[in-house]
Amino acid sequence: MWWRSASFILDRNDNLLQDDSVPKPESRLLSPPSSYMAETVHNPNSNPNPINKISAYYQTRAAHHGVVTSDWLAQAQAAVGRDQPSDSDTSLKSSASEKPFSVIEEFNNWRKQPDLAEAVAAIRALASVIRSSEANTIAELQSELKTASDSLKSWDTTSISLTAGCDLFMRYITRTSAFEYEDFNSAKSRFLERAEKFGEISYKARKIIAMLGQDFIFNGCTILVHGFSRVVLEILKTAAESRKVFRVLCTEGWPDRTGLRFANELAKLDVPVKLLIDSAVAYSMDEVDMVFVGADGVVESGGIINMMGTYQIALVAKTMDKPVYVAAESYKFARLYPLDQKDMVPAVRPIDFGVPIPSKVEVETSARDYTPPQYLTLLFTDLGVLTPSVVSDELIQLYL
Repeated sequence: MWWRSASFILDRNDNLLQDDSVPKPESRLLSPPSSYMAETVHNPNSNPNPINKISAYYQTRAAHHGVVTSDWLAQAQAAVGRDQPSDSDTSLKSSASEKPFSVIEEFNNWRKQPDLAEAVAAIRALASVIRSSEANTIAELQSELKTASDSLKSWDTTSISLTAGCDLFMRYITRTSAFEYEDFNSAKSRFLERAEKFGEISYKARKIIAMLGQDFIFNGCTILVHGFSRVVLEILKTAAESRKVFRVLCTEGWPDRTGLRFANELAKLDVPVKLLIDSAVAYSMDEVDMVFVGADGVVESGGIINMMGTYQIALVAKTMDKPVYVAAESYKFARLYPLDQKDMVPAVRPIDFGVPIPSKVEVETSARDYTPPQYLTLLFTDLGVLTPSVVSDELIQLYL
């Protein structure tokens, strides 16, 4: 069956979806993070660096995708004399009554959870706006939400999922005319109820996708992955827990080496894994049965915007008749229609070649590329398993 509803998966796997308390082992870094990343860790609330012109998009990816693990963070804190116990939760509660509510601060506090996607953190923060609002009318509350949403989107204009998540949140909680016929307190309660429900749906999306995607993994197959996608990792983890036997080829993912960290996670699951340098994709494609990638954003054409290198992998896979599967949550569906690689906001990342580069040499620093829909086979989403051509219809339903 190519398509299964989210409610079907939730009903069938209710216990699995609610089991979010399983502790995850520490990740051992295969290579030490750069000093730039250490600076980012100690300034988690900072906006994109105007001097180095490094986008917040890249900083967020680095923080969320395992550059910073708790063991490395402890060492880094000790090295600079900051190895002190964390009381962030208690300080947040004690300071809440002393200073006005800030949606950016709330967003950054949610972002500290390593398994929480950036868009979900924004959705949780927007729900807190409703909870702490002192508005007296529906119009005032909606204005506060609009202002908070715009603040989050402007925090990082390069993040597609952040913008899409905020837009979808605003559409979801206001998609009813019942508010016009209720008193304000009842309407506010309904706003909050819908906001929390949307946050819960978004949070569970990854596990729904994992249950759908693992059905396409068969015993003895070889899977090529690119980048560090937490939803792809969840699919492979679910397949491994189902006692399926498969092998994974991980691209190195230079310069941030996301493939090394992904391989590290798979090794802890006892999944056979092999690392490839990025230029060895075509050389190794004949061993591959399928390609799995995540997405930073799914656009109206059915194509995806993802980590640099995804496009060329999809081109090679298409040439050699290998299916390319994309795993992406519905809150990454964006109202964008790029026509070419340069038709999107660039996300800049630092690149260190290890040797001096003459000032006359131009360096490409973009962190992502666009893969057209004709090179993709299926998209695994919490809305079901979709073909690229169906994405535009789903976008209409989401934003209607």
